[in-house]
Amino acid sequence: MRNSSKHVNRTCQPKNRGVIVTYGIPARGTGTRSAWQETMRRRVRGKAVSPAMDITLTPLAGVLVLKPKRFRDNRGFFSETYSKRRLADAGINVDFVQDNLSVSKSPGILRGLHFQKEPFAQVKLVSVVQGAARDVVVDIRHSSPSFGRHFSIVLNAEEGNQVFVPIGFAHGFLALEPDTVLSYKVSNYYAPEHDSGIRFDDPRLGIDWGFDQASIITSDKDRLLPPFDPQTGYFP
Repeated sequence: MRNSSKHVNRTCQPKNRGVIVTYGIPARGTGTRSAWQETMRRRVRGKAVSPAMDITLTPLAGVLVLKPKRFRDNRGFFSETYSKRRLADAGINVDFVQDNLSVSKSPGILRGLHFQKEPFAQVKLVSVVQGAARDVVVDIRHSSPSFGRHFSIVLNAEEGNQVFVPIGFAHGFLALEPDTVLSYKVSNYYAPEHDSGIRFDDPRLGIDWGFDQASIITSDKDRLLPPFDPQTGYFP
């Protein structure tokens, strides 16, 4: 499957100077900008939102990169890392019910690819509060034109960027620095009987984790996850 993370960015700033929206133009051979991307761009443009957050659209419809603004002075900075109101202003209405924290002691620790099946599927808002990690989402919606493709981005505490992951995607991350701390909000509680996943190194997904495969550290549980199967009914 092709990697959808390579694209050219073009920035669109609403007239009200609110949230800045960047939409991805897929690289040659990946098609044109989707109807979803156009809809999202127009939706945010029409909102009276504060310039406290930038939103970048990705080639995977629904997956967003968020970057809350940091207000700096000689003491450091202040930032609203999450605002339900600001997301709602951008057309994103999600009720998050739980916050999770994951600590990876050394570079090369990988967790994923994970998702929960319906009716306990989860929306996620992922960020790194210490260190850096390569974050990967895989589209496993059968009706999606990008089914089987993935998006990859480096999240780091220095930049403060985040990834919004809707239902219908498998998610994983690999620590790039010692003592990397990843924080993520979820819209549903953990349900062990609905917990599922896909092998992180499945050749059909073709994910480049940017790390020597022999040096990747993961759990026995994750190494036993099944490979990606296009015939499996993950999500509609």
